[in-house]
Amino acid sequence: MMRLGRPDRPRGASFAGRTRPHGASRIIGLVVGWLLVLVGLAALVLPGPGLLALVAGLAVLAQQYDWARRWLRPVKQKAFAAAAQGVRTKRAIVLSATGALALVLLGVLWGANPPMPSWWPLDERWWLPGGWSVGSSLILSGVLAAAFLVYSIRRFRP
Repeated sequence: MMRLGRPDRPRGASFAGRTRPHGASRIIGLVVGWLLVLVGLAALVLPGPGLLALVAGLAVLAQQYDWARRWLRPVKQKAFAAAAQGVRTKRAIVLSATGALALVLLGVLWGANPPMPSWWPLDERWWLPGGWSVGSSLILSGVLAAAFLVYSIRRFRP
């Protein structure tokens, strides 16, 4: 059976060496892929491994969409180039490891929610809002950053 508007690709056609997912696996793939893309885009400006989450999301979506497959290659190249650049010198490695550790420690502080210090210039409601929901995401970002740092060292360091 032929799809409307796409006479060159019948339903269930081979895509990247396998058939496209259908049913529940398609829906799960779409949800996971788009969620990773959104997290990746947010992490480009927030703490976290933005390019790597974006690559993972595009890799999932590339199983179902041609456009995601086309976008995956240049984004993956930029992510690997950034990873290689990040471990080029010992100084960069130390700074990255320090940043990952700082994220974990900040997450623990945020989750523990200590009392507001006297020097804090804003209203009390602006002192570490969010509790463990924010703290756990900072901890996760730090752990992921450390894991990606180890991966980058093993892959790109001579």
